[in-house]
Amino acid sequence: MSTLLILLRKEFKSFIYNPFGWVVVAAITLANGVGISTAMKGLIDTPSQYSLTFLTFHSPVFWFWFLFVFPLITMRLFAEEERSGTLETLLTAPVKTWHVVGSKYLAALIFFCIALLPTVVQFNLFGWVADFPDAWTPGEMLSTYLVFVLMGTAFTAIGCFASALTSSQIIAGLLTLAFLVLLYFFGYVPVIWGSAFRGVGVFDYISSQNHMNNFALGWLDTQPVVYYLSLAATVLFLTYHVVDYRRWKR
Repeated sequence: MSTLLILLRKEFKSFIYNPFGWVVVAAITLANGVGISTAMKGLIDTPSQYSLTFLTFHSPVFWFWFLFVFPLITMRLFAEEERSGTLETLLTAPVKTWHVVGSKYLAALIFFCIALLPTVVQFNLFGWVADFPDAWTPGEMLSTYLVFVLMGTAFTAIGCFASALTSSQIIAGLLTLAFLVLLYFFGYVPVIWGSAFRGVGVFDYISSQNHMNNFALGWLDTQPVVYYLSLAATVLFLTYHVVDYRRWKR
């Protein structure tokens, strides 16, 4: 466990001490600010029964930046070290493969969660400045960020897997984005095909849009929890074997 913590500290520092990491945080904050502003303008023009959190994360603006975050965070995890040759040194060191995979995955996931903190402040900022009541409830906010973390566990694992497949950061980023966009459009299959075919339940089960909408309304459901954690565990298992194959191939 101490080996894992040492590697985790090293990987996490690579996010904190790298200016690109803070560029990602700034981009998330800016994009979410645009989403909140758009949702607030919509509320001014047309009053709605839905909260500000629901309207913000229900819009295409949110999904545009959210799906791009994970390729940016994960594309360099294995690909950059493979390109520079430092991965070979790491894999020949007396550390276990799961230490390497686990440390990179956890560092990326922790950084993602930290990058979301400014967005929480943004939702509170208007109320603090204008002294208006919040247009959302604490339960809606808590459940929304819970599903953020759940999605992050799975999507970060997908990014790790893509990065382990190649030595090119660009290819790793494109692969991650392709996987995530595919998952995103799976959620639209019932909308396009209707609810008459037998597989509609499967697509509803894996629909990130449905999960976000439900959690943004304050509804808690155990099925998305099982889905995202299972998906993360499966993809990390594949990542482990990809990295382990590289290790013993050397």
